[in-house]
Amino acid sequence: MIRELRVATVMFLLLTVVTGVAYPALVTLIAQVAFPGRATGSLIIVDGKLIGSRLIGQSFSSPKYFWGRPSATGPMPNNGALSSGSHQGSLNPALHAAVGNRVAALRATDPGNAKAVPVDLVTASASGLDPHISAAAAEYQVPRVARERGLPQERVRRLVRDATEGRTLGVLGEPRVNVLELNLALDAER
Repeated sequence: MIRELRVATVMFLLLTVVTGVAYPALVTLIAQVAFPGRATGSLIIVDGKLIGSRLIGQSFSSPKYFWGRPSATGPMPNNGALSSGSHQGSLNPALHAAVGNRVAALRATDPGNAKAVPVDLVTASASGLDPHISAAAAEYQVPRVARERGLPQERVRRLVRDATEGRTLGVLGEPRVNVLELNLALDAER
């Protein structure tokens, strides 16, 4: 019996080292070599300063920037450690109030814009961290951003078109715009 216990202990330790240390280290090394930017979180660094990640949304509140989806993470928005949706169903009065407040805020910031507010500007994604908005949500914001920056709307629309990503593999999902990357392109447009 002691012999079997010793064999079991050795196998347990060996498998722990192989599956818990060696395999993850090997996969991490391969990822670092094959996909260095993605393996470290798809970070965006400008002038040696970490700006954010292409994978996690950021909150922009200035009217001169495009705004992303609301974040459902709390108490801080876009907190990767607290990724989750709001868990509010379509009949929940709290969701209706939150959406109404968000629509009112968008209308107050751009009172001349009579277009329908795209749903992704007033509802959080399932993760609460979505870095993208729809092309329609970006287009909705073009007049406000152009006015606030003193730029022609067509110039801002060109930036939106340039930042619009197509469907994954040509068929999955919808065209989308990474808000952080669009705002960085906007800042570089000066």
